[in-house]
Amino acid sequence: MTVGGGTPAEEARRTLLRDVRLVGGGPAPVDVLLDGGRVVALASGLAPDGAEVVDLDGRWLAPGLWDSHVHMDQWALVRRRLDLSRTRSAAEAASIVGERLRDEPVEAGGALVGYGFQDALWPDAPSRALLDSVAGDVPVVLVSNDLHSVWLDSAALARHGHADHPTGLLREQPAFDVSAAVSVVPDEQLDRWVAEAVDAAAARGVVGVVDLEMTLSLDRWSRRVAGGTRGLRIRPGVYPRDLDAVVARGLHTGDEIPGTDGLVTMGPFKIITDGSLGTRTAWCHDPYPGLEDDPAARGLRIYETDELVGWLRRASSAGLVPAVHAIGDAANAQALDALELVGCGGSIEHAQLLDAHDVDRFARLGIVASVQPEHAMDDRDVVDRLWAGRSERAYVFESLVAAGVRLQLGSDAPVAPLDPWVAMAAAISRSRDGREAWHPEQRLVASAALAASTGGRATVEVGSVADLVVTEVDPLAASDDQLRRMPVVGTVLAGRWTHRTL
Repeated sequence: MTVGGGTPAEEARRTLLRDVRLVGGGPAPVDVLLDGGRVVALASGLAPDGAEVVDLDGRWLAPGLWDSHVHMDQWALVRRRLDLSRTRSAAEAASIVGERLRDEPVEAGGALVGYGFQDALWPDAPSRALLDSVAGDVPVVLVSNDLHSVWLDSAALARHGHADHPTGLLREQPAFDVSAAVSVVPDEQLDRWVAEAVDAAAARGVVGVVDLEMTLSLDRWSRRVAGGTRGLRIRPGVYPRDLDAVVARGLHTGDEIPGTDGLVTMGPFKIITDGSLGTRTAWCHDPYPGLEDDPAARGLRIYETDELVGWLRRASSAGLVPAVHAIGDAANAQALDALELVGCGGSIEHAQLLDAHDVDRFARLGIVASVQPEHAMDDRDVVDRLWAGRSERAYVFESLVAAGVRLQLGSDAPVAPLDPWVAMAAAISRSRDGREAWHPEQRLVASAALAASTGGRATVEVGSVADLVVTEVDPLAASDDQLRRMPVVGTVLAGRWTHRTL
């Protein structure tokens, strides 16, 4: 069950966790005393001294988990959309749409929204005519797995201002605009759905997320915390179009947002420099196969380097740490060039295809690699086709760690599930669904994957914030399947239970 409500002061009771084994701290059970939202003692046989005693019977205790890259509103919405993640052709996706419309007709004025298709490996192409054949006059909007494209039927194209589009498959900014339009729901409803998503995350041991929604969400999170959604720490980011508003408020990365009891702090400045692999818009040094004569053969370059430098300099001088979206190797090289020129540090989000010398530059410049390991499992066949001959440079987690680069693991939810255990499993095994490991030389050891999912905390220590997770299995010794299904029996945020099954 998920528990919560009230203020941290009301709920961070003095608690003694009895007979618990510390992940990364040795096999012998100890007692852990929590008080004032912190770990205040670790020893065997601690006296309760008025604390609530919770007997954990030898279960495992680790620092609470963070997801370093999510889109929280989109994740909450996608949990209610038609799932197309397992479709293997445009025809199959259209068939699923038709079946849903027959079983659950859409009310007049409404639309059917689906999510999760990945067309890069489909044998047939998405088309408006194919959707028209199953949808009739019902607007249908299907959002791709990576959020960078949408597939619309004629009714939806007309509704969203693209009536003359030949195929119905929109990419990049037009796709983002349509996705934003179909994501508009009343605040009360969205807040309720987000609260459910927060509870679900807490049930997986998550204590915090970096929320990179493309619309400024600071005030939404303040409202949600005031309304009782208190299960996670939130670091909302800001994009270029809202940078002036954040600067005007004098907010710096890490600042607490008033009225949120420290649960919401200002996140990074997010800027997108290229597209995505699945849409063939990730900006690369080499052309995509079959597109050699196309002007867009190497993907999408969104900013000239001097423009990117200007944005980074403006944000960093205002106290906002940059988080730069870069997927292709050319985009990553440009991002590193710009970060070096500004000298501001920060992170590169995704870092999916890298030149070897750019791995070393991450380390030299102190740039964090914020990566999403489950994407490697989703994309492995796409990489082998679209980045043929370059796959050994894709998702190079171990190379980054070996070079001394700090990793942060995330999901990019809804692109992958908001579940750090899934990310860790993918990073450690480089495998899923019983397949052979893909480029196993890039596997992380379990301790590195856990540290990259806990803000760098290797184990529970006296004096640390009491953000904790209790599991039935030692994460450092778990199999791939055990990690993906990790039984979480408790989550503690600043000394209070946000999830507890004991």
